[in-house]
Amino acid sequence: MARAFLVVMDSVGIGGAPDAAAYFNGDIPDTGANTVGHIAQQCARGLASVEREGPLNVPHLDGLGLGRAVQLASGAVAPGLGREPKGVWGAATETSTGKDTPSGHWELAGLPVPWTWHHFTQTTESFPPELIQRVCDLAKVDGILGNCHASGTEIVAEFGEEHMRTGKPICYTSADSVFQIAAHEDSFGLQRLMDLCADLAPFVHRMKVGRVIARPFRGTESAGFKRTGNRRDFAIAPPGPVLTNWVQDAGRRVYAVGKIGDIFSMQGIDQVFKGSDAELMVHLQSLLDTAEEGSLTFANFVEFDSLYGHRRDVSGYACALEWFDVCLGRMLARLQAGDMLLITADHGNDPTWRGTDHTRERVPVLIAGKGVGQLGHIGFKDVAALVKQHLDVPVP
Repeated sequence: MARAFLVVMDSVGIGGAPDAAAYFNGDIPDTGANTVGHIAQQCARGLASVEREGPLNVPHLDGLGLGRAVQLASGAVAPGLGREPKGVWGAATETSTGKDTPSGHWELAGLPVPWTWHHFTQTTESFPPELIQRVCDLAKVDGILGNCHASGTEIVAEFGEEHMRTGKPICYTSADSVFQIAAHEDSFGLQRLMDLCADLAPFVHRMKVGRVIARPFRGTESAGFKRTGNRRDFAIAPPGPVLTNWVQDAGRRVYAVGKIGDIFSMQGIDQVFKGSDAELMVHLQSLLDTAEEGSLTFANFVEFDSLYGHRRDVSGYACALEWFDVCLGRMLARLQAGDMLLITADHGNDPTWRGTDHTRERVPVLIAGKGVGQLGHIGFKDVAALVKQHLDVPVP
């Protein structure tokens, strides 16, 4: 019986979204954004040489068709990429109205988002009074800090000391449909933060805001504040069955690696593995050895997005891609007969772009274990169909 490994490289877009002009970073449209293509260009020009040097070196990803997928999606040739593919490859286009985690993942799992997400569009004084009051009532505080669009690391540096002194949670958002709460693990309490976010989530979800995100941090103002790995996303549950449900309902095991469990509110998931991307890679490689026949392993590697895309760190993003590529070589060597490994992404986050938000892009679809061939242009939801077909599970 076959096994499937569906791996999302969070934000690793390849440009070319036909509706990019309708999506913005501040007042700049996403037209022309191309995460992989522009990173490859910067590397080739010697402009991504912090902790690395030279052209972008991802032979395993490129060997599965990454360079060809970039050219198919955007018409651009990514310097140093474009090997003759040894896998099945293509480019996927999203139909859901969003460039965020839930939109991308739900549609990859077969369910385009059936509504328009609510966004907090004001960059300052972002939240309505009733939402602020709900936070204050739940946290038993007399106010919040932030109340704006912000980078998570920057807002913690700005308000961390005041938060520790007053106990007021730091609340902020972005161009995505999110409400984020940062709090100190020691002075505020990690469990208190998680309870606050869990209790607030139903109120925020009724507004059609996709996620309440707990952003714990530690440290002091003098030594510096640093976010911990205990982030948790409290997401709206998908309004219908998705790939994980299809597989579980067929009596198969479903493993979630990274934030997949949060994204799908644990629907159709048997076991979750959490940690840093390095720790998640260990879990994923272990599952390549131990996952049962007929199972689905669904993984997300978020640090491309969280550590490098939003921070517009081209060199760091390139390093992360090269690290993943080395790990991919080990994964390919561990695939068993009948396995399918499908690598894709959920949106873009071009580190050469203006602003700090996600970018609307097509994403690569790279498949090992299914021979050699070109998919051409497909939809995000076709990724679920490919996995379903490989595992031979029925769709209700």
